[in-house]
Amino acid sequence: MRLCLVEDQAASDLEPLSLTRPVFDLLLGSSSIGHKIMHAFRLGPGLPRLGMVVRPHLGDVQRLRAPRIAVNDRGWLARGPVLVANGRWVPPLGFEPPIDLDRGPWLGLCDGQPACALVGPEQAVALEPTGVGVWFDELAVKLRGRELGGEWIRRPWDLVAKNAEHLVRDFWAEGKAGQSNRHLQTTALVGPADRLFIDETARIDPYTVFDTTNGPITVAAGAVVQPFTRIEGPSYIGPDTHLFRANLRGGVTLGPNCRIGGEVEESIVHGHTNKYHEGFLGHSYVGEWVNLGAITSNSDLRNDYDEVSVPLGGDPVATGLTKVGCFLGDYTRTGMGCMLNTGTAVGVMCNLLPAGRLLPKHVPSFAAVRNGRVALNSPLEQLFVTARVVAGRRGKAFSAVEERLFSDLYEQTRLERERVLLKVDEGRTDHRPILVATAGL
Repeated sequence: MRLCLVEDQAASDLEPLSLTRPVFDLLLGSSSIGHKIMHAFRLGPGLPRLGMVVRPHLGDVQRLRAPRIAVNDRGWLARGPVLVANGRWVPPLGFEPPIDLDRGPWLGLCDGQPACALVGPEQAVALEPTGVGVWFDELAVKLRGRELGGEWIRRPWDLVAKNAEHLVRDFWAEGKAGQSNRHLQTTALVGPADRLFIDETARIDPYTVFDTTNGPITVAAGAVVQPFTRIEGPSYIGPDTHLFRANLRGGVTLGPNCRIGGEVEESIVHGHTNKYHEGFLGHSYVGEWVNLGAITSNSDLRNDYDEVSVPLGGDPVATGLTKVGCFLGDYTRTGMGCMLNTGTAVGVMCNLLPAGRLLPKHVPSFAAVRNGRVALNSPLEQLFVTARVVAGRRGKAFSAVEERLFSDLYEQTRLERERVLLKVDEGRTDHRPILVATAGL
């Protein structure tokens, strides 16, 4: 069987996180949504079995990231039957593929909405990167769908709110637990031992505490946990990530090659991100290549305990939640002592400087915050120079393909940025909402 992961128009509802990656590459628990879909359908080895249809501006960068996967490739789609799955759909716990999985066509539903479909090549080649939703709707007219269950990821805070549950699910699905004798000599464990897995290649220094009372903990290959770190489950520490006297309070996913210190609670850090120093990060999703300056902290709870709204694209969207932190796009940087308000959304390649008060809740991509107000950022080429330095510090390269991606995004987000800057110039934006936030009580 072949699987094609796709994005529909609702991918934009997951910005700023989805600006630089397909929705199925977003993390949930200890893996991406796409990985969960592949696992649910028992996709066998061999990358030729996997394809994807993504938004046009992501095509080249996805080919760079996964050179053996067919991306927006009509020829690959025409080779035979293919299972098409919406990248915002998460299959349910204990999912069993339909018994007639290889006999199509058929349509799978989640909450009455098309989630996946097995189709022949004549239907598969009709998939267009900008028309996936219409493609599924047309298929639903022709086929009677079957309810498969699962859940939809509709907004960035859905990932954070569901993360702890999926950390537990993923740990038991992987079916591995235990520590080597070397790790047992330096590990202080509170809670059941079968809820802790430490890869043989990880380094755990003395005076480290693992608390599995409320959920399992995974420390992946090459991770380094320095003294006086405390980790509560459920948590996942990604490959080659370093913890420096960190206090992880559960519900935490750290992607690969991060540097994390201070207090982190119920948050996802996608990868290659630096939060080396003290500061609180709670109920948040932080993208890749982000740098959080010393003492940078976010609020995740209003001090009137009311529902939090998040300004996605500048328009406030009610979350239905009382605990919501911040959502930071790739390559964004904060200066020392920045204070982020409850429900803050910051785009890609932003530069936030402290102001002695809470910063604006909405910062469009490629903008800056100076003196507590949204302002113009450095020229795009200077931002690329900084990105090359940031990637180089992790032994990576900021490629020409990525430059084109961010150049495209610069134009795509221009109107949003200009609208915010115009409001600032006209003095209509209030950046003093100090009474609506408190620090993660």
